[in-house]
Amino acid sequence: MRACRWRWIIAGLGAALLCAGPPLFAAAGGTNAHPSGIDCGACHLAGSEAARGQASKLVASQESLCVSCHKRAVELSHPSGFAPRRSLPAEYPLDWKAELTCSTCHLAHGREPGLLRGKRRARDLCLACHDQAFFGGMKDAGSSLVISGHIDVGHARGTIDIDRHSLHCLGCHAGSHSGGGSVSVNRAGVMRHSSGSAPHPIGISYRDASRKGGLRSEFELAQKKIVLSDGRISCVSCHEVYKKDHGRLVVPMARSELCLSCHAK
Repeated sequence: MRACRWRWIIAGLGAALLCAGPPLFAAAGGTNAHPSGIDCGACHLAGSEAARGQASKLVASQESLCVSCHKRAVELSHPSGFAPRRSLPAEYPLDWKAELTCSTCHLAHGREPGLLRGKRRARDLCLACHDQAFFGGMKDAGSSLVISGHIDVGHARGTIDIDRHSLHCLGCHAGSHSGGGSVSVNRAGVMRHSSGSAPHPIGISYRDASRKGGLRSEFELAQKKIVLSDGRISCVSCHEVYKKDHGRLVVPMARSELCLSCHAK
């Protein structure tokens, strides 16, 4: 995997997450266990009586419960809450509905940083479920995805004033990039692709830009599944991340459909 140049701005969300079924349950009675200071009844239907037999019954989906603390953790992350088509190793269990959830990779009541199951990390963790051919078909051979199962929205650091999601993207795409997807950003925050197509500002407040007129409402953007990074225009506003076709546009460019998703005629 080609090393990213800005690793100091990339950190996985240490993630989240609540037990899903008997194989996933671990008693949280000890100190320093995740989540701390939260009553069992906030997640488990059985409340303080939750035990292996009924721990799988939650008051809501894991994804809903996790984001109550880990804001936007599942918005730009490895997909979850679905039944996978392939078999997963026993160390990465599904929930009682045979669905992949946050707890497939994370120990809800763990104590280690990141709460990750097992000893695998980065590409090795991905290859526990995906074969090499899965990544081989991607433009960058998967190097953008195997760093973490989440784009960090809470720990990025930097000196340039752009949104945190874009900072993560620039960790691999700034300058020369083996997949042909290199970009540059000038002092005004205008991002340019090496192909020369579609220069566009990133990191600016969509709400502030909307006050000048000519832009659609944030509600309309949400209907098109266009993501704003903490209210800012971002690389991920136009590009999908956790897809086999990494970097695919969220809306096709034909007849300027992507542009017109934000810009009113």
